[in-house]
Amino acid sequence: MTKNERRAQIVGTGLIGGSIALALRARGWHITGRDIDAKRAERALELGVLDVVGSDAEAELAFVSVPASALEAEIRKTLRETNGIVTDTGSVKTTVARSIDDPRFIPGHPMAGSEQEGVDGADQEIFDGAVWVLTPTLGSDDFGLRDLQMVLASMGCDVVTMTPERHDALVAIVSHVPHLTAASLMCLADDRALDDAPLLRLAAGGFRDMTRVAAGHPEIWLDICEENRDAIVSVLDEFSARIRNIREIVAQSDRTGLTNLLSQARKARTNLPSRYVRPQELVEVRIPIPDRKGQIANITMLAADCEVNVADIEVAHSAEGERGVLVLVVAQAEVQRFLAVLAGQGYRPTTRELA
Repeated sequence: MTKNERRAQIVGTGLIGGSIALALRARGWHITGRDIDAKRAERALELGVLDVVGSDAEAELAFVSVPASALEAEIRKTLRETNGIVTDTGSVKTTVARSIDDPRFIPGHPMAGSEQEGVDGADQEIFDGAVWVLTPTLGSDDFGLRDLQMVLASMGCDVVTMTPERHDALVAIVSHVPHLTAASLMCLADDRALDDAPLLRLAAGGFRDMTRVAAGHPEIWLDICEENRDAIVSVLDEFSARIRNIREIVAQSDRTGLTNLLSQARKARTNLPSRYVRPQELVEVRIPIPDRKGQIANITMLAADCEVNVADIEVAHSAEGERGVLVLVVAQAEVQRFLAVLAGQGYRPTTRELA
């Protein structure tokens, strides 16, 4: 390990932990890792995913990527064993954010995955273009948050910041209920295939795309559904009402109603947000901020609230020491919306085009 090499700790050397390790190693980091199952950690070392098996007290960042049932205990252990920022990769954030009150802990959730399992399926590219949600609390360390955001952005992630409660409500819609829906549809087809063998042979691209996530490991989803039960049940109730409405539209041959529904869905699907990568589409926004805890988290949450993608983030210190400047790089098409929101909160931002 070289003197200036950055150091990270990985706890849980499965698919996600292993992929984080590979992404950081590709960017010059020294990676130490451990796992509840020592054989998994040794396998990660054998594959070149880790540099060392064990714990690194001097790690600047630690990523805890373990099942929900072990998450809180492993985060606490990692906070004791390391001196840097600790984050996690769990799919539900409210419980862990409320349970652990430590400024060095910043809850997180990478919206990325694969049908592969374990460290053998680890892939440093799975985070490229993926959303990685951070859910800092009021007590989270501001500069640790900024550093974590920058590291994740360097891995190709679209970093979004929001409250833990909002995260859980939103992922119930875009991740948890879609998985349960795919599983239900797959089970329906499987049950029907018992009486009509050719059915699954007719499963073409659309069916396969829609049910792809049903191939995920069941044990992971037991914990997710328990942890985020209230939000999932609420979305299932709303989804059930929409399915009943679609049934009535079809049963009554309501062509206008069906056209409106499908047109809305088509438009929404076409307009799903994409990442901005060309410099000529980016603008630098400079925001003077007081030296007060929570400023970085507050501003990045404002960006998420008004659907502004933050491509890069930096803090420039003022010579006076009492103030600094938060520098965000955002899409040109979104900058006016962001400036209006910032002004409404009392900030006085300035801008500079990058190209």
